[in-house]
Amino acid sequence: MHRSSDVAAKLLRVPYDTLDDRARNVAEHVAQRTHIARNVARDFDAQPSFGQRAADAVARFGGSWTFVGLFVAAMVVWVGLNAVLLMRRGTTFDPFPYILLNLFLSMLAAIQAPVILMSQNRQSEKDRISAEHDYEVNLKAELEIMLLHEKIDGLRQTQWEELLQLQTKQLALLAELMADKDGTRHKAHTG
Repeated sequence: MHRSSDVAAKLLRVPYDTLDDRARNVAEHVAQRTHIARNVARDFDAQPSFGQRAADAVARFGGSWTFVGLFVAAMVVWVGLNAVLLMRRGTTFDPFPYILLNLFLSMLAAIQAPVILMSQNRQSEKDRISAEHDYEVNLKAELEIMLLHEKIDGLRQTQWEELLQLQTKQLALLAELMADKDGTRHKAHTG
């Protein structure tokens, strides 16, 4: 089986022309007896743009305990500095409901959220490509297993035929021996 159309007809039981691109790719790899596995993560991450690298870095840092710790520390320092200024000077740079702090936090969230979404979109695209590749590898493995089953079934059928031929010969030899034995016995009784 060296043609993709033969693989499609025999193993997938559909005409080659009706296959989608992934199934055609698999049929070609099976027909050519070549491997299909590759490192899709390396291919996907080969040349990320500056924006993609920045989005990944922001998402990586924004989703870390380091960020959470720094964020909590910054808020504690902000509130603490305002409390110290209130006790010493009687006034603060950001009075109690901390409107300036809320403004900075809102701006941080407004900038951070879309950047993290960009990184998540990139990750979901990477996952989609990986899932498609896994499908191709799994389909090829399934087809190769089907081919192995056919080969084993063919070998087993050949062995059964050989065993039947051998058994037929053995029965013929046994019949000859029995006939010779009966013939010698018959001669011994008549002689």
